[in-house]
Amino acid sequence: MNIEEMAAFCKRKGFVYPAAEIYGGLAGFFDYGPLGVELKNNIKSAWWKTHVHNRTDVAGIDGSIITNPQVWVASGHVANFSDLMLTTKKSKTKVRADQFIEDQLKVPADGMSAEEINNLVKEHKLKLNGEDFEEVKDFNLMFETNVGPVSGSSAYLRPETAQSIFPNFRLVQENARMKLPFGIAQIGKAFRNEISPRDFLFRCREFEQMELEYFVHPNEVNKCPYINEVKDVKVQYVSAYMQEKDEKEKSGTIAELLKQNIITSEWQAYWLATEHEWFANLGANMKKFRLRQHVSTEKSHYAVDTWDLEYNFPFGWKELQGIANRGDYDLKQHQETSKKELSYFDQESKEKVLPHVVAEPSQGVDRAFLVFLFDAYDDKDKRGFTVLKLHRTLAPYKVAVFPLLSNKPELVKKATEVFETLRDQTTVFFDKTGAIGRRYARQDEIGTPLGITIDFDTLEDGTVTIRDRDTTKQVRAKIDDLQMIVMKYLQGASFDEIL
Repeated sequence: MNIEEMAAFCKRKGFVYPAAEIYGGLAGFFDYGPLGVELKNNIKSAWWKTHVHNRTDVAGIDGSIITNPQVWVASGHVANFSDLMLTTKKSKTKVRADQFIEDQLKVPADGMSAEEINNLVKEHKLKLNGEDFEEVKDFNLMFETNVGPVSGSSAYLRPETAQSIFPNFRLVQENARMKLPFGIAQIGKAFRNEISPRDFLFRCREFEQMELEYFVHPNEVNKCPYINEVKDVKVQYVSAYMQEKDEKEKSGTIAELLKQNIITSEWQAYWLATEHEWFANLGANMKKFRLRQHVSTEKSHYAVDTWDLEYNFPFGWKELQGIANRGDYDLKQHQETSKKELSYFDQESKEKVLPHVVAEPSQGVDRAFLVFLFDAYDDKDKRGFTVLKLHRTLAPYKVAVFPLLSNKPELVKKATEVFETLRDQTTVFFDKTGAIGRRYARQDEIGTPLGITIDFDTLEDGTVTIRDRDTTKQVRAKIDDLQMIVMKYLQGASFDEIL
């Protein structure tokens, strides 16, 4: 299944639509439909539960999309947040330079300098629609806007969520009574004026991030007390050195990668493994995942070291999540620019220190959305139609309730009672239209794990049929037990264990 087919599937089933399609849409912007908004919210909920609610060392915030523009001066975005752009001489058509080079020459171009891009264009006589290019130029990706009625009061839509965290570091630390090491997390919208948005949800101009900044004492940057929890996690990886030698990815455990100094920071190794396992625990196909270290030419201006968690999309290995060691760059920049104290008072040493961000798991919600759909999509099922085998935690609807026949009021009434019994417990879909087989198929195609059918036996003995999406197995159970059965299933019991 390619990305165009996935986009068509999402539109047809009500997951994602082009924004304002009746007006021709707008490149890089999408609307989430009835199923898409449920799946997206479930992804965010699962991330928040794992990264905030299940931990004692992480607190959450929700930062403003527009903030004081000095934030972006301090962070380096005003000076550095740009992509190289190629413009045709005649029609002035603009394309992102590294993407164009990769498409035309099939070589990695991320991180190439303007001089390297220009040389490649000249050497290979590259053109677009028969037109020559001007010299490559920088294009700043931030959306600029005006705040208030006075012209000249410029601000920016945030291009990342991280910079909502750093200016609030001391307030969060004091209010949440956090002690180092600790993290600050948030989920929120970000905006980048991409030169060439493409590949459906993968590269958009408006997107959502799930991001965490993890702060440690500067003397503890390589001492992670949790490393033994993840040392046996096995991953595919490709280091910067391996990329220079054009080597393919290898496999190894986190302990092996640390021992061989492939990953040099225990904290970065811990968070790489933690993010890897978050996807594994939600049913992703881990054969399609790898860890890739940034080569020197592509590292961000703030990064000590950066690894990406990558996924093998139909259009190749691409970044799913960036996990950067940012050092003390951000807190130092904001402290110097604002002239306000952002240090942390260490009770043990009785001194002020500027914490380091040893890891920054930064995950795009929309890219995770794509991953879970690609891995769940099964059009080879023996049933002869598509089955969306989403993890039960992520499925838009957990249960579907059907009266066997829609023209029998007594069955519809009893099915409605069952629906009302379950709807306060979880998300439930009620469907009384069409043959029962077709109704099962419709729910299988959108990923609903459990189907409950009310038939004539229900009226006699108070039992219903419960059907499993993935195996099509069916069991009978009493209506009085349904809430308990559904609860057990949603808490992790297999279908065979629910009775």
